[in-house]
Amino acid sequence: MSAHTLPLVSVVLAFLNEERFLEEAIESVLHQEYQNWELLLVDDGSSDRSTAIAQKYAASYPAQIIYCEHAGHVNKGLSASRNEGIRQAKGALIACLDADDVWLPAKLAQQVAIFQRHPGIAMVAEASTYWYSWADATKKDVPISVGAPQDKVYGPAELFSHLYPLSSGAAPCPSGLMLTKDAIARVGGFEESFTKKYALYEDQAFLNKVYLKESVYISSACNNLYRQREGSIVQWVHADGQYHAVRRFFLEWFAAYLQQQQATDPGLEKLLRKALHPYHHPRLHYLTNTLPARLRRILKQSI
Repeated sequence: MSAHTLPLVSVVLAFLNEERFLEEAIESVLHQEYQNWELLLVDDGSSDRSTAIAQKYAASYPAQIIYCEHAGHVNKGLSASRNEGIRQAKGALIACLDADDVWLPAKLAQQVAIFQRHPGIAMVAEASTYWYSWADATKKDVPISVGAPQDKVYGPAELFSHLYPLSSGAAPCPSGLMLTKDAIARVGGFEESFTKKYALYEDQAFLNKVYLKESVYISSACNNLYRQREGSIVQWVHADGQYHAVRRFFLEWFAAYLQQQQATDPGLEKLLRKALHPYHHPRLHYLTNTLPARLRRILKQSI
């Protein structure tokens, strides 16, 4: 079977000032075993060499690599940039790659094969290697599986009881996903209101919309390297003491979204109430959860 009888995969790589890492990310697409792909390089208003790097690759591979930008080369945020790439995508399948991450060569081939085995699914999510050794060879890389039993299909609303941010299991990373373009359209794409510090939850807002309505395959494969680095939004939000403000924003957005969608799932509603409890009832939460937990730790240390 020739490459072009297989489904076209549109790879959406949005970037902002990623001159250090962009070339490595693009090269990891060029080295995929699966060859029927197009790569949309979406420039979110870069002011460094990223723009020139992306344009160079688009000129060198005009049949497969497309350079895109917002009108006036403005910055609109990661979600708006991903949505722009998805709008221009020609493929039936969409894979996102963060500009500082890297795919291993089997990534697209393995995920396309899962879609072919399970034609009713909307998304495949795989494990990610948290990549520390790129900067310090003495540090160990850590593979993190998606925090639900793997190599199986989950129906609508089933993943909420397994995965962060409403449960404790590890959520998938964007570079580990592949979705049908139709499913992305059904859920309305990425949420463009999650900008600046709230971009910490932009992937979770999108994923929660998918979990709510679609069937998802959780894969045990691990074909992406999730670069861990200083200055990431995760580090910035935590260091600035903004994590709980951002988490509350997301949870209240999701509560409003469920109401708008007229979604009624008792298990999901219970998980959301529990997650919102510390923010809506801080004193009660302190007395019933935080204080008893502290007392248990003190007692355990004194034994």
